[in-house]
Amino acid sequence: MRAPPFWQHDGLLPRLLSPFANLTARVTARRTAQPGMISPIPVICVGNATVGGSGKTILVRSLLARYHARAIPAFALTRGYGGRLAGPIAVDLAHHSAADVGDEPLLLAATAPTIVAKDRAAGARLAIANGAARLIMDDGLQNPTLQKTLSLLVIDGGFGFGNGRVLPAGPLREPVAAAAARCACAVLIGADTCHARAALPASLPVLTAHIAPISPVPLENLRIVAFAGIGRPEKFFASLRACGAMIMASLSLPDHHRYSHADCAHLAGLAAQHQAVLVTTEKDQVKLTDPFRQACIVVKAELVFDAPAQLDALLP
Repeated sequence: MRAPPFWQHDGLLPRLLSPFANLTARVTARRTAQPGMISPIPVICVGNATVGGSGKTILVRSLLARYHARAIPAFALTRGYGGRLAGPIAVDLAHHSAADVGDEPLLLAATAPTIVAKDRAAGARLAIANGAARLIMDDGLQNPTLQKTLSLLVIDGGFGFGNGRVLPAGPLREPVAAAAARCACAVLIGADTCHARAALPASLPVLTAHIAPISPVPLENLRIVAFAGIGRPEKFFASLRACGAMIMASLSLPDHHRYSHADCAHLAGLAAQHQAVLVTTEKDQVKLTDPFRQACIVVKAELVFDAPAQLDALLP
């Protein structure tokens, strides 16, 4: 789905929907108060207060790499949004597709062992049986089935908390203060153009980071057709422009979009029309099939912390 425009601004419609938002907040509060499984190994939850993408998966991948550097076996645990398999199941890159497990688990499995499970407690048990010493949850801040050792609140600096209202009046899954109360710190990704920091409790530490694009070829002065089906495609396009790419055309698609033959034909036509090359994200690439996949330049993303030692000090 695409976020409705009114989620970014307060007004009459959000105010009319506020009774339903209050109901959502109460239901979520009751749900998060339920007891969950206590894991014998540390559980680090990477979550957010809003629906949609905020940079959770790229942070999970960064944490997995940090534990790998310490020679600590860390597994990713994710619901597998968009996949048909409920799990618990270990992602196998040789056999599973995005249709099976979702797009983000495929990205995580390229970094570390990844478990897909709608039931997070069952997923934790499978990960532990397979040798996990740490569990990194991709999303799940509002899921009570597994108790967390450490929770990080991820914030997209370019979107913040939208209009600050709870679903359906705004993009929040729960009030910001409620989410922040269960977190050890916030991770603010990108410039805080929406003043998200001001909405956080003053006592909550805030770590800052930015996403650095990594391209297999130089992008400066390259004529490209860019496409992305992620939380905020415009953020990806802006990063390409910052690298000097000449975007002749762009296509923004809903998060987790599944590409059809018609989509690929349309994009190939745009590239031919503009005498340009196709550029997309890792998350989109895993849903493409050859030979179209081979025709695309895939720009990866690396999360760079302004003070990485502060993050390392938090990790159990």
